Formats: sequence, C-alpha cells, structure tokens
Amino acid sequence: MAGLQNFKIAALAVAIVAGFVAETQAQQNGRPPMRQHTATKAQSIQLVSANRSLKGAKVQETISGATRIIRTTGLPDHAVGRFPNEGNPHAIKAQNKTYKMSANPKVGRARDLKLAQLFGVAVNGVPFDPGAAEFWQGNPRSGWQYEALGGAVLLGVDSNYAHVQPTGTYHYHGLPIGLMQNLSWSKNTASPLIGYAADGFPIYAITAQKNGEIAKMTSSYRLKSGNRPGGRQPGGRHDGAFVQDWTYVKGAGSLDECNGAVVKTADYPQGTYAYFLTDSFPVIPRCLKGKPNSSFMNRPA
Repeated sequence: MAGLQNFKIAALAVAIVAGFVAETQAQQNGRPPMRQHTATKAQSIQLVSANRSLKGAKVQETISGATRIIRTTGLPDHAVGRFPNEGNPHAIKAQNKTYKMSANPKVGRARDLKLAQLFGVAVNGVPFDPGAAEFWQGNPRSGWQYEALGGAVLLGVDSNYAHVQPTGTYHYHGLPIGLMQNLSWSKNTASPLIGYAADGFPIYAITAQKNGEIAKMTSSYRLKSGNRPGGRQPGGRHDGAFVQDWTYVKGAGSLDECNGAVVKTADYPQGTYAYFLTDSFPVIPRCLKGKPNSSFMNRPA
C-alpha cells in the first residue's frame, strides 16, 4: 500500500511540474496559458464601443518584382474600443510588421488556415486573424475550437469585430466596420478593395458586380443539424458556438469553401479570383486557394 501511495504522489508531482513547465513555456513564448472553457451555447456578442482614436497609424505598399510588400505599424486609422477591457486584458501597441505576398497569385487547392496563421492584411495594415486560441476545456487537441464571433466565450471584441493579442497586435475577427466606413463601403455599390490575403489574392466585403448588377456575395456554410457528441466532448446542439458546428454546403451560397469567387473589379477589370468577407460564418475565410507567404505566420487570439 505504501508503494502504491508513493507512486500516486510521484505521479501527481510529475503532473504538477509538467503543467508548470507548459505554462512557463507558453508565457515565455508570449502566449498566456489556455483558458479552461466548458461553455456550449452561442450568445449574442456584446461589442465594446469604438470611440477611441490612436496615433501612429502608418502603412506602405510597394511591389518588388513579383512580390507585394506591406509595411505597417498595425495601428488602424479608425476609432477603436477600450483596451484592456473585461474580455481582453491587452493594450494596443504599435508593431513593426512587414507582410509579403505574391503580386501574381495562382489558384490551387484549398489550404486550411493553421492555428498560427493570419488570413491576410487590410489596406490599413491591420491583420485579419479569424481563429480564436480558445478551445473546449483548454485543449487544442479536443477538435473543438470556439468561434470568435459565436459569443460562447467573452473575448472583449470592439465594434470593428477586433481585439488585441498578448503582443499588443490589434486584429480583425470579423467585418472591419470602421475601415469599411472610411472606404465609403455601401451595400448599393461594388466593394472597394479591403485588403490582401496571405496568398496575394484581393479581399473585398459582401458586394460585387455581377452581370452588370450589384450582387450580395453569400457564404455556403450552414450549421450542422442535430447535436454535438457530448461525453468528453461538448454537448448541446450545433448552434455556432464552435467552428466545428459549421459545414460547407457546395452551392448553398455564391461563394466557394474559401469564401471566394472569380469576379471583375475596378482593381482587376480583366477578372481575378477574390475573397469576400461575408455577414455570416465564416465572415473571414478559413482557407486559402493560393500559396501563403510565411510572413503571415502568427498566433491567433
């Protein structure tokens, strides 16, 4: 019995040490330890009002050979919410970022975004980072990632659907409302250029010109029917709390699995494959049709 008791004590000590080491490594890498969530219901998001101005917004775009280069401080030229706040403990800080992408991208197979990968960058230099580093019971291997706009987990998102990473990077999880207003976006006109994806294809928002008319570009993702597995996995119905509550249904909307389509725009009058931000999931695409540049590797939050 004494031997068994000693074994249990030793095992507990090892587990504690392992947890401490993992947490220490996460903090050394600039990442907070994973939060232990068990929420299973989608909720309406409580947005933090964007009523604060920042100084130091700078962005420069150049093309060198076949590469488009965007240098930025990562600070938006529109109002932002209050940070830190209840759902997000980080302050916005100026960055020194250089993003590179192909100026002549080619369409290939769909590539899912990795956990540490940005989707793209807006024309104001703020990155698009749709994935949240929040998982069922804090376990990335659980297969259940919380949807940043699902509302099950409080993330302190402002009215630009953006918040702040531990590094101080302000980033979009949804429609960049302030930027769209600055660009005079309207549902009655074709979208202006919103940004560039990591593979170099352009990003637009919601509207495009098709057959001489303004069309709303719609997602082909739909909520799965029925309930989640339960047990050691989350239960409850598929309501959008998790990314995995959604599934792609080909032809259900006007966009493909990467929220993209071939369109003609003012920037590409001969036509191009382009990504669209939508007003329903995934809002920001979760995959790429071209080869992403390594400068877009990051950590979602």
